[in-house]
Amino acid sequence: MSQPLTWSNKWRWSSPGLTWNGLAPETNKSMPSDNRISATISAADKTAVLAAIQTIRTKLPFLVNLTPDERKGLPKLADKTLAFDQKCAGYMTAHPELVPGFVSTPELAKDRTLVADLSDIARELDQVAEGVNDSIMLASSEAYMADLSFYQSVRQAAQRGVVGIDAIYSDLNQRFPGRPTAAAKAAAAAKAAAPK
Repeated sequence: MSQPLTWSNKWRWSSPGLTWNGLAPETNKSMPSDNRISATISAADKTAVLAAIQTIRTKLPFLVNLTPDERKGLPKLADKTLAFDQKCAGYMTAHPELVPGFVSTPELAKDRTLVADLSDIARELDQVAEGVNDSIMLASSEAYMADLSFYQSVRQAAQRGVVGIDAIYSDLNQRFPGRPTAAAKAAAAAKAAAPK
């Protein structure tokens, strides 16, 4: 709802569309620059997406989870070694007599096919996961910015003695991020008291 135009509004007497003793134009309460994402997920869509993820798990029952040490210790087939693997595959096919007896050629072929197939899937999943994670980060950032604005408003109201605000301000102030913990306060006090 429009408010009476006063000397403290951001509008000037020469702003287009304003009249003497008129009303200030309504402003959009949302902050477009702070609202880069505005979306909802219906319960049905969320259920469908989670079911699709479960389908992926069901269709790939052989997926493994390596420990960090296992990841570090395993030799890796990457961009620099991919050409080497391709040359080995060609030579192994052309010269099976050179393949060591402990290397199972059929299992090796399965591994190479699995790498190719999972790589195609991983590229798609990586893009989806990146989009999901970036969307979470952006939406939570927007929520946090709104929280900080609300906190500042409550703090100003408390400083001006608005009735009933002290309890809200006290509760938020105790949980305000970046507020020094008791341990940090004690460490700072000890450091200040220490002889120089």
